[in-house]
Amino acid sequence: MSVDKSGAGETRREFLRNAAVTTAVTAGAAGAAKSSVYSLSPASALGANDRIRVGHVGVGGQGMTHVRLLNENKADNNIQSVAMCDVYRRRIKSALASVELPETAGYEDYRKLLENKDIDVVWIATSDNWHAPVGVEAMLAGKHVYIEKPMCRTIEEAYKLWDTSKKTGKLVQVGSQGCSDQKWHVAGKIVKEGRIGHLIQAQGSYCRNGRDGEWNYYGIDKDAGPDATGDAYINWEMFRKGLGPKAWDPDRFFRWRKYWAYGNGIMGDLFPHRLHPLTIAMNLPQTGMAGFPTRASSMGGIYVQKINPVTKAIDREVPDFTTIQVDFAEECTLMLLGTTINEQGWQDMIRGNKASLYFGGSGVDIKPERVYAEEVEEATEPVPGDGERIETHQKNLLDCIRGGGVPNCNIDLALRVQVMISLGEMAYRRGKTMHFDPKTRKYWG
Repeated sequence: MSVDKSGAGETRREFLRNAAVTTAVTAGAAGAAKSSVYSLSPASALGANDRIRVGHVGVGGQGMTHVRLLNENKADNNIQSVAMCDVYRRRIKSALASVELPETAGYEDYRKLLENKDIDVVWIATSDNWHAPVGVEAMLAGKHVYIEKPMCRTIEEAYKLWDTSKKTGKLVQVGSQGCSDQKWHVAGKIVKEGRIGHLIQAQGSYCRNGRDGEWNYYGIDKDAGPDATGDAYINWEMFRKGLGPKAWDPDRFFRWRKYWAYGNGIMGDLFPHRLHPLTIAMNLPQTGMAGFPTRASSMGGIYVQKINPVTKAIDREVPDFTTIQVDFAEECTLMLLGTTINEQGWQDMIRGNKASLYFGGSGVDIKPERVYAEEVEEATEPVPGDGERIETHQKNLLDCIRGGGVPNCNIDLALRVQVMISLGEMAYRRGKTMHFDPKTRKYWG
């Protein structure tokens, strides 16, 4: 593959790579995610003038958003997208054209992309069932990773990603861009300083409504599929990863969030937008055995979006309305509401025994409880920055790769939130309260 090596700092890049001590890591031959040989390299921060080269795995809707935004800001961030991968050839071709890359920079198999030693970071925007396999192998191949939310599907996968990040020293940023909105960090500082007393509870919501049913707005290319040729070909077997029905189902491919085999619906698509930021705002620990949920429960169901309005068939497996409640060893609770059939959500807020925090337009509002009105001053703490923007979140990871910092939605935060999401999914599907022990990594219910 042809790669432009005219960027500044190339000498330093080659020096770092040549100086790194590497250990060969050979995966077994069985399974799609266990068939490559990579070099496990210690992490090293790139210099301020080093160009960061990006490989993209998954270039559908959200994946192309990342391709576009990174390309629009490539000069300011000194980055270059050098490779595209997807199981749908039409998407590969479109992504390559958008950044003027040759056909040789396109891949149907992510393992081939990971063999490119010039890639520094891999942007992962596949269906959720592929987040962990691609992320783990990318880190073993010496790449940092940006993984779209949710980080993965299961608790076991979350720990595989966490273990690999700690082993390789590679950075992980999960695509919950609210974590780069400074209002949550301002709130976390207020909580840490004890200004609301003992942290009791946080609540939030992410709600939508639509006549056709959530995720049905994703179009279906009728000419595409595993039996198609040319640009219309889709590698259905790789996409489904042995999950769900073997027969080609275009609804499952183009609207996969509706099915448990490939994602977890509202809990994976919408909940991370609040769970990650609220965890920061609650100032929950991100080290050791602390900050993990001890138990989780969930309620909800498929109340409205039962039948597809066009096909008249059963429309989804995941709920269109659900809640999650999570308890922590730190003696506090987090509650979240998600719905795709009503737009009215809960107010984002944090309760303490002495005061509560509200997230207004100009800052974080501190409102004391009546009995502590003379002890706690009512105030509004200003919030710097430009709010919740994907570009800001992207830049945060790129800055950390160069400077050795910790991403705003880093692997330690993401692990704890993924445990919440996975416990919530199991609680909903089993109809039980799920419990978790971070010391043993075991869950039950």
